[in-house]
Amino acid sequence: MTKQFLMSRRTVLASGMALGATAFAPSLRAAAPLKVAGIHGSPVENAWNSVLHKALQDAAKEGVIEYVFSEGVSGTDYPRAMREYAEQGAKLIIGETFPVEKQAREVAGDYPQTAFVMGSSGKQAGDNFGVFGTWNFDGAYLAGMLAGKMTKSNVVGSVGAMPIPEVNMLINAFAAGVKAVNPNAKHLVTFIGTFFDPPKAREAGLAQIDAGADILFGERIGTADAAKERGIKSVGSLIDYTPRYPETVFANALWNFRPILNAAIADVAAGKPTGRDYTAYGLMKEGGSDIVFVKGVAPAEAEAAMEAKRAAIKAGTFEVPRIMDEPK
Repeated sequence: MTKQFLMSRRTVLASGMALGATAFAPSLRAAAPLKVAGIHGSPVENAWNSVLHKALQDAAKEGVIEYVFSEGVSGTDYPRAMREYAEQGAKLIIGETFPVEKQAREVAGDYPQTAFVMGSSGKQAGDNFGVFGTWNFDGAYLAGMLAGKMTKSNVVGSVGAMPIPEVNMLINAFAAGVKAVNPNAKHLVTFIGTFFDPPKAREAGLAQIDAGADILFGERIGTADAAKERGIKSVGSLIDYTPRYPETVFANALWNFRPILNAAIADVAAGKPTGRDYTAYGLMKEGGSDIVFVKGVAPAEAEAAMEAKRAAIKAGTFEVPRIMDEPK
């Protein structure tokens, strides 16, 4: 692997420790660690990449995998990174192909013995190109229910990366949660045009506050900085931002990649095709996503209504709308 296409490279080797409480079959616990490569289009500090990175690091610490990774890999260099890791013997490659869907599938076709499981807006391909979506929209809907009852200006805002189906669905779910409890609320949406630019997300958030928003949904890192600066509340996505912004972020739509990773590892270890959609493992009813919130910030009746809806989602009796069109 050369340094021509990446900002930095770090390697995490399996420690050889016992697997512990992770839900794998006994045969997998006895198997040699699987060689897995992560190719991150943004720095691993970026929220989405950090979720994948932590799941992979945890699996390595448990002795399930050997993990190497590259971060900050540009779209133009991404296919080359995939090829190089495949040629180095990685059995499973985890990453994201949103800007390079066609090229990524071509690479997978050239390496049929390597499993590719990638964040994607497209479909699976062949026997070895699996996909997964970041479906923490259930938590976004529930956070929207809280925000809809908290807003005083009746204006909320969302700052997203770009209008791809994954991001659209998340922002639309937040808006739907707001509208479910406050039909008169106005929803502002801004896309910053990139997956990682905290200063740009902050500026977008400030502009929405100037336009009347008193609660922001931060699909991108940097949104909460604007909320903190202006003394309003914010909702986080993917990870728990509340410890970083204790007076600002009151709720987070969490997403956990480990169930998806576990399923992919199990398929590779069993010699099964990985050309399938792993998205469902990340749903709330499967334990792959959830909401975490600070109790007492939203009105008690709003929290009770949200918890009731959360229970219905987990029970499968309520489904949050999956709207992938660009928000209006």
